[in-house]
Amino acid sequence: MKRRARIPVKTPQQVEHMREAGHVACSILQAVAREVSPGRTTGELDDMIGEMIREHGCVSAFHGYRGFPGQACVSVNEEVVHGIGGPRRLMPGDIVKIDVGIVKNGYIGDNATTIPCGDITAETRQLLAVTEESLFRAIDRARSGRRLADLCGSVEAFVKPRGFTVVREFVGHGVGKKLHEEPQIPNFRPPGKSPVLAPGMTLAIEPMVNVGVPGVRILDDGWTVITADRKPSAHFEHTVLVTHGHPEILTPRPRTALPEMLGLPAWEPA
Repeated sequence: MKRRARIPVKTPQQVEHMREAGHVACSILQAVAREVSPGRTTGELDDMIGEMIREHGCVSAFHGYRGFPGQACVSVNEEVVHGIGGPRRLMPGDIVKIDVGIVKNGYIGDNATTIPCGDITAETRQLLAVTEESLFRAIDRARSGRRLADLCGSVEAFVKPRGFTVVREFVGHGVGKKLHEEPQIPNFRPPGKSPVLAPGMTLAIEPMVNVGVPGVRILDDGWTVITADRKPSAHFEHTVLVTHGHPEILTPRPRTALPEMLGLPAWEPA
């Protein structure tokens, strides 16, 4: 029988390195989000991120990873994740997913958000609001003594009744000195026995939610993941520390007002 790999637990010193990396990754993500506007190309956004990473004395956690050519992942509309910056020019009504990962002092900060480019449709606003809210509901379950499956299952449990679907082929993950550590963190309740969370675990929680079918495919570039029906998809991510009490978001940024604006049920700690 295959033994389940252990989830790394960080020491206080390692947590401090993770906290510093997370704050840098977050500041870069927030800065580039302000630059999203009609007429920009995805390549220009990627170049901006690369410059910001260098200014902070860091390196990209993504560039060169298994051959990935970008500094960050920049994905538009039907592109779910792993989009490569290039000549695609943003149009009014687009949504742009930006995923920034950096390495500082040997540790990784990883976070993502979805940004409207000008006015977007009511359905797309609902997609973004539901996806963001599902992230925070999952984060609240990143508590010592709880099962990982409770965290995973909370995403689909919130998304599905609102008419959207979760991507099943790509998942969140543990993160630390490596970009992908144990455990895998799907956005649905996984089968079988689920590990118990403990203080010091650092998790990259990242709902990927589609308007249409949950299925995806990969483009010929070998990286860009798109929805099978080419309908829009949203992606939000935080790196989170499990503590003895409330989870700590290591990539802290203000929440958007979308969930409240759309009248979604008030978030309450689980």
